[in-house]
Amino acid sequence: MLKEISLLIMRIGTGLLLVVWGLVRVVGERGTMLADKYYDGLASQALMQAAFGWLEIALGLLVVIGLLRRYALVASAFILVGGALPIWRHFLDPFGEYLHEDANILFFPSITVAGAALALIAFREFDRFALDNLIASRRAAAD
Repeated sequence: MLKEISLLIMRIGTGLLLVVWGLVRVVGERGTMLADKYYDGLASQALMQAAFGWLEIALGLLVVIGLLRRYALVASAFILVGGALPIWRHFLDPFGEYLHEDANILFFPSITVAGAALALIAFREFDRFALDNLIASRRAAAD
């Protein structure tokens, strides 16, 4: 039961993180600022940020409820692992002593989030509380 609860917590946490980051992109100019600062301006245009933000919100909600996980978990891992790669210096040097001066300790947990996103894919069949599995269990019981 601990495995299932752990997967539920990871799924809800990573899904809500996507929702929050999606809201950051949709509301205000913070998403553009972050894209410029940490991702070399990649997709920093307001329209791109809004489109990506809405996609992130929808994806995050699918992850939270555990629906379409075969695709949603892979897409979320792509975003969360992909988002962690450009800030690798913050994992190796979280205090900014050697590799960079603009250290942000708040980026350090991104490595854990990336790992959680990958673990959700690896242990998908054990996520008993996901809506996908609940629907499949009811169908199996009805047959």
